[in-house]
Amino acid sequence: MEAIKEFGRLVQIMNDLREKCPWDRKQTAQSLRQLTIEETYELADAITDNDWKGIKEELGDLLLHIVFYAKIGSEEKQFELHELINGICEKLIARHPHIYGDVKVENEEDVKRNWEKLKLKEGKKSVLSGVPQSLPAVVKAMRLQEKAKQVGFEWETKEQVWVKVEEEMGELKTAIENWQSASEMNSKGEEKFKVEEELGDVFFSLVNYARFLQVDAENAIELTNKKFIRRFSLMEHKALQNGRSLNEMTLHEMDSIWNSIKKQQADL
Repeated sequence: MEAIKEFGRLVQIMNDLREKCPWDRKQTAQSLRQLTIEETYELADAITDNDWKGIKEELGDLLLHIVFYAKIGSEEKQFELHELINGICEKLIARHPHIYGDVKVENEEDVKRNWEKLKLKEGKKSVLSGVPQSLPAVVKAMRLQEKAKQVGFEWETKEQVWVKVEEEMGELKTAIENWQSASEMNSKGEEKFKVEEELGDVFFSLVNYARFLQVDAENAIELTNKKFIRRFSLMEHKALQNGRSLNEMTLHEMDSIWNSIKKQQADL
């Protein structure tokens, strides 16, 4: 009941802001779009950092955006907030017949398969059609693979997936060799495109392997990004402590500092 009370308070504040604040009054669904994307990434950062205080704050920001879009939708006579809420309630009930109906499931995979079947019955033309085009590439690769799995297009073991990874790496190596040996400009451009294509296949197969390991590939890469930022920043700091900047140092000198930082962090 407390949540319902506070949600009503948020809706009233949004009504006030839309009427009285020049900035809020000016916003449209299009002008909010980029801000919503930024808020979503801020939430993703907080989740990666396991920052529960940050997660709570960013979820609040996203909830504000949902109420904001609903307010604009009402003003444009497109939909009302209660219709939005009712719509998701009805969808959840319809897609969980094992809870609200008589369908039997054994595990979460059965739930996912039923979910995709129900979406096709609702008019989806492909099991892949629900994957947004604008998703980041690694997240999109994971979602495409998970969707394909629901209709049985899936390897049986992680060992089979790793064989595919090695196969794709071999094709990449061949493409690189062909690119480097090409003499004509046109041929060189075509071979470079093939390198890009084969590199994409390697990435896609590695994402698939991560999925079989039950590892979030996007989060794994982001953890490495954050680790690189920490170590590189420390390397810059250590260089400055010695009265030098990185662009004055050799790669060997920088690598020596990097390895010492890496060892220190591994010992913690």
